[in-house]
Amino acid sequence: MSYQAIIVEIHDAVTLIRLNRPDAMNAISIEMINELIDAFTKFGSDRSQRCAVLAGNEQAFAAGGDIKLMADKTFADFYLDDITADWTSTIAATRKPWIAAVSGFALGGGCELAMMADFILCSEDAKFGQPEIRVGIAPGMGGSQRLARAVGKGKAMEMCLTGRTMDAAEAERSGLVARIVPAADLIAEALKTASKIAGMPPIAAMVNKELVNMTFDTSLTQGLFTERRLFQALTTTEDKKEGMAAFVEKRKPVWKGR
Repeated sequence: MSYQAIIVEIHDAVTLIRLNRPDAMNAISIEMINELIDAFTKFGSDRSQRCAVLAGNEQAFAAGGDIKLMADKTFADFYLDDITADWTSTIAATRKPWIAAVSGFALGGGCELAMMADFILCSEDAKFGQPEIRVGIAPGMGGSQRLARAVGKGKAMEMCLTGRTMDAAEAERSGLVARIVPAADLIAEALKTASKIAGMPPIAAMVNKELVNMTFDTSLTQGLFTERRLFQALTTTEDKKEGMAAFVEKRKPVWKGR
């Protein structure tokens, strides 16, 4: 697929995906969604790629869904196309780790897209919000659910009902973002962090991601049980043997992904 709304770059074992609709503040269109689905599918199936970074530009990560494209659509249009179902099942369900690097606005669909990442790095000028109520709708791509899980019911409810935005400092305090990075260093720091993750044993990285995500979908008892079993399963891998041998021998491990 030839991309128009995104740009994909390969940096060793890291895939950098940039949203590329600068004239529309990276507003999310159907074309962008389809291209992101394709890019994440390729990232997921390429064993040479072990972590991804999703970024926008300095002005906006993504300033929401494209209102001009949605204004005349009816319930039937949205219901029959159901494009957000494919979005969630492909992008949010990506098994490999990936990071959102947010600068500028991440509003509506942009905030929802960022929250699909395993964690968010943002610049000091980042602004997050779910302002859909201002145009008579509600979050439709996971915003109400992921925001409440990230920052708690009260803050999520206030933001969804008033449409107010959250700045970078508040987002970090609230647990929405992992770290704030100087704007000039955001992409470089995101790539550096992704490269560090990509340098870990790939099966163990995927298992760690799976375990943390389980926290939101299961009971503590079931989560602890699954954690023990997956820990035990990892002890049978070649990478576990190599990692422990390298630690004892004080050398850098060579991962095989087996």
